[in-house]
Amino acid sequence: MKEYVVPRNTTLAAFTDEVCAQASFCLRTLLKARDVRVNGARVASDVPLKAGDVVRYYMTRAQEQKQAFSVIFEDENILVVDKESGVSSEAVFSALSERGECHFLHRLDRNTSGLMLFARTEAAETELLSAFRTRRIEKVYLARVVGTPSPAHAVMEAYLKKDAARARVQVSTKPVGEKIVTEYEVVEGGESALLRVTLHTGKTHQIRAHLAFLGHPVVGDEKYGDEAFNRACHATRQRLVAKELTLHCGGALSRLDGRTFVSPREV
Repeated sequence: MKEYVVPRNTTLAAFTDEVCAQASFCLRTLLKARDVRVNGARVASDVPLKAGDVVRYYMTRAQEQKQAFSVIFEDENILVVDKESGVSSEAVFSALSERGECHFLHRLDRNTSGLMLFARTEAAETELLSAFRTRRIEKVYLARVVGTPSPAHAVMEAYLKKDAARARVQVSTKPVGEKIVTEYEVVEGGESALLRVTLHTGKTHQIRAHLAFLGHPVVGDEKYGDEAFNRACHATRQRLVAKELTLHCGGALSRLDGRTFVSPREV
């Protein structure tokens, strides 16, 4: 059993996504079996929660042990973890916070797997946030996309505008919203191509939306993807991995300057 106190008004589903990765994997199953309790009462559906409510998840051993992430590297200053697809970044942060001091720096989309970076001290947080702002942290992704882009290598610019009501973004060549820069290189062509993607800006859904705008959506993407292609290929998992993180840092992190961390995941 896992127990949490709700810090602010929200819903059970949203709260679960934020605090308990294992329960978020199987929330529908838990609700169907009435194995979630709010203030001691069993619930069978998503319900509103108030600050101060107590939520308990009664999971099986297998459910509790389902891996949400693995630690790739840790020292006294940072943690590098490899996140599973289907887990929110907030849930990873919540689990790491139970182990000690932890600072949230950046996010991956729920259905994107791969590397995330967390700070363990305030000094490391300050340096890493500065490095993110000044693009001294290089982020490289692997993406499996529909079709093969041409040319085989390009640095593409566009503009991204958030549509909060639909939880989506829109990409355009018109200067509306925020400028985005996405670099790709074709590693393997074919009906679905393998791309190495480097982010020169890091905006919400940037890779998924920009590649879809270019006519080559990520395979398995339910939001911006090609539904017919996904259905024909039985692609139920988003083929996008945060593969590499390279740090260019000073101060408390100077000994990690130039260090590259690599996820073992493939697409």
